[in-house]
Amino acid sequence: MKEDCPPSSHVPISDSKFILKSELLSLLKTYNCYHEGRSFQLRHHEEEGALIIEGLLNIAWGLRRPIRLQMQDDRERVHLSSASWMPEKPNCPPKEAPPQDRRGTPEEPSAQPVHKAEGSKDSSGTLVEEEEVPQLLRTQSDASCMIQRRPKSRGPSDAQRIRRHRFSINGHFYNHKTSVFTPAYGSVTNVRVNSTMTTQQVLTLLLNKFRVEDGPSEFALYIVHESGEQTKLKDCEYPLIARILHGPCEKIVKIFLMEADLSEEVPYDVAQYIKFEMPVLDSFVEKLKEEEEREIIKLTTKFQALRLTMLQRLEQLVEAK
Repeated sequence: MKEDCPPSSHVPISDSKFILKSELLSLLKTYNCYHEGRSFQLRHHEEEGALIIEGLLNIAWGLRRPIRLQMQDDRERVHLSSASWMPEKPNCPPKEAPPQDRRGTPEEPSAQPVHKAEGSKDSSGTLVEEEEVPQLLRTQSDASCMIQRRPKSRGPSDAQRIRRHRFSINGHFYNHKTSVFTPAYGSVTNVRVNSTMTTQQVLTLLLNKFRVEDGPSEFALYIVHESGEQTKLKDCEYPLIARILHGPCEKIVKIFLMEADLSEEVPYDVAQYIKFEMPVLDSFVEKLKEEEEREIIKLTTKFQALRLTMLQRLEQLVEAK
């Protein structure tokens, strides 16, 4: 990685850092091989000499405070109330059986040819009517009259509403009971991004996907390692490029969405102690305390000796006068 390099042969990692295009393509090949046969493979192309990578980016929820979803939704889910079933009857044919069925006896199967013969004696219109009534009774019901079939073709406005439809977080759509909640820590979602989108743009896209009421300035993206090391992505960095640079395995490195004011970076020197058990950490603390006490005794003895030497010298000067 270099700084202030021309973009023709390099790809920007941030405002001041670049990586060789060939090196990034090699890492991208490894990334796609890891996700072979899955939807997380990334595509790339060039626009005016600049390398553009696009695909799905996994982001894990790491929030500590509850979030609030927006009240208004572009596409509300339709719920049929129980009252709509009672007052009025649907305009469907009644479920009454035809006269032939009311006289049905155990010999009904053998009577069916007789029914067809009687129908053949009537006019052609009467025959058609007798044949259509049983078919309607088999295919329609009270409930089927109230269910609207999905149209085969959607207009531009319908397609736009579907694109802007709110996704659910762990199955939570907006309602007055679940509009404020905390997503399960570590649960993963994904957004479709490209390598030119900065951290702020990815945050905005993610929050708009779930219609989160809070703004992107209240959140931050962190690179969290398995060791506990935690690094914040700057506003000028590109999360998709960072994901490729840290490798495809999310067991080793994950990208977390966290609160900007509650999270902080954890350097590697500190992170290496996080995974230890409490007894081990207590032993480390005890050793540090013992070392601290030895240093205190050593310094105290040293300055006491210096103080004694200075007092003796002062007495000598006084006696000389």
